[in-house]
Amino acid sequence: MIEALVLSNSILWIVVIALLVVVFALARQIGVLYERVSPMGALMMDSGPKVGDSAPVFALSDLDGRPVNVGAPSPRSTLLFFVSPTCPVCKKLLPVVKSAAVSERRWLSIVLASDGEADEHRRFVQRAELGAFPYVLSQPLGIAFHVSKLPYAVLLDEHGVVRAKGLVNSREQLESLFTAKELGFASIQEFVAERD
Repeated sequence: MIEALVLSNSILWIVVIALLVVVFALARQIGVLYERVSPMGALMMDSGPKVGDSAPVFALSDLDGRPVNVGAPSPRSTLLFFVSPTCPVCKKLLPVVKSAAVSERRWLSIVLASDGEADEHRRFVQRAELGAFPYVLSQPLGIAFHVSKLPYAVLLDEHGVVRAKGLVNSREQLESLFTAKELGFASIQEFVAERD
C-alpha cells in the first residue's frame, strides 16, 4: 500500500514539474510573439504634406457659417477627421472621436471635414449628434491632404505643423496619432523601427 502511495506521489510530482516546464515555455513563446507583433498605428499614406511640414492654410466656414481656420497657428493642436455620411467605419469611430474630444480637451480641438451636398451633411450631423464640432465641407482641403480613403485623420500642432496622419479604422489607430505626436515620431511604426 505504501509503495503505491509513494509511486503515485512521485508520478504527480513529475506531472507538476512537466506542467511547470510547459507553462514556462508558453510564457516565453508569448513574449517572443509580442516582440514580433508590433503595435499597429494609423496607416500612414506616403502622400500629401509630410509629417514635420507646415500644413496648407485654409480659411473655411462650417455648416453653420462660423469661420474655421485650418493649418493656421492656434492655441491648441487640431485633429482633422475626414468623414462621410455613407462610411460605416466613420460612423463606428464617431463615439471614439467624441470621447477623445472630452479626454484630450486641454490640448486638442477636433474639426470634422468632408465634401458633398450640405443638406445631406446637416442631416448626418443631426443624426450622429455632432453639433459640438466644427464640420467643414471642402473638396480642396481633402485634395491638399491627399485623402483617398476614409476615415482619415491628420493631427496638426499649435503651429500648424503636421505631427501625425493616417487612415484610422479603430480607437487604437486614432490614439496612435496622439502617441506619435507625444513621442515625436511620424508614426508608431517609425518608433518601433527606431527602437529595434
